[in-house]
Amino acid sequence: MDPRIERAREIVASEAAAVRGVGERIGTDFLAAVDRILALDGRVVTAGMGKAGIIAQKLSATFASTGTNSIYLHPAEAIHGDLGRVSPGDLLLALSKSGTTDEVLRLLAPVKAAGCTVVAMTQSRESPLARHADLVLELGPIAEAGSLALAPTASTTAMLALGDALAIVVQEGRRFGPEDFARFHPGGDLGRRLMRVEELMRTGDRNPMVRSGATVLEALSVMTRTPGRPGATSIVDATGRLLGFFTDGDLRRLLEQGHGRDVDTLRIDAVMTRAPRTIPPDTFALEAVAFLHQLRVDQLPVVDERERVLGLLDVQDLLDLRIG
Repeated sequence: MDPRIERAREIVASEAAAVRGVGERIGTDFLAAVDRILALDGRVVTAGMGKAGIIAQKLSATFASTGTNSIYLHPAEAIHGDLGRVSPGDLLLALSKSGTTDEVLRLLAPVKAAGCTVVAMTQSRESPLARHADLVLELGPIAEAGSLALAPTASTTAMLALGDALAIVVQEGRRFGPEDFARFHPGGDLGRRLMRVEELMRTGDRNPMVRSGATVLEALSVMTRTPGRPGATSIVDATGRLLGFFTDGDLRRLLEQGHGRDVDTLRIDAVMTRAPRTIPPDTFALEAVAFLHQLRVDQLPVVDERERVLGLLDVQDLLDLRIG
């Protein structure tokens, strides 16, 4: 084996050991931090310098995407005016392995004077940062990876894991679910899957409907003129209530039965599918895909609680959005 592979494995193992060590230290201050964040009127403000600052930015993004209002505050910029971003009722999550980072320490007095809670994420409870904090998320002694053991590696990995644990436990305390997550990630795969049928259905002139009593030919004409040619139409009464559904498949069966010459006189009511399967508008897109597959159909009328037609769900629209 190439010795570089073995060395890489050793480095990964050292970082994994740092994360395990942090996990074993999680205790009452962690629980208190969770409770304070859940009770916050303000935001979680994360701060750190250098590599710890990059982790702080990531943790702020994680809090924000999981239901906790959060911003990142650069410590050096903060003492030159950006402290105005911090308000009473906020909580400062300050990251520093050594707990002696000057720019971070200089934040503490004005932040505490503003009435903010300070949570320190640092190596030792004896560090200056920890001594001036309200709560301490202690990392414990961590040896950095590499022969020089100088660049932040294992320590920032441990910070990231501990911060993620804090954000996710807070998320679960809020009962922040997939639907909430999707609101903050509308462009992602989960966001698409958790779109509702009402956001996807065809409405207006893209939703073909014919009145009861129309001929099959009239129904075919409506299907043909409808933008996108969905290959189906709802049959409704004068109030818009669904009575039946007619599809291209129904037309093929009519032709196979020798009724091709009767389409201009045959009433749609005689050949439509009565009491068809429908779908409500608040159904999640992922559920809708499963329902279409289960029924082996390409379209479904979307109806409200009074069975009035609101739109048409077409499987092609789901496929276009890569849902399913």
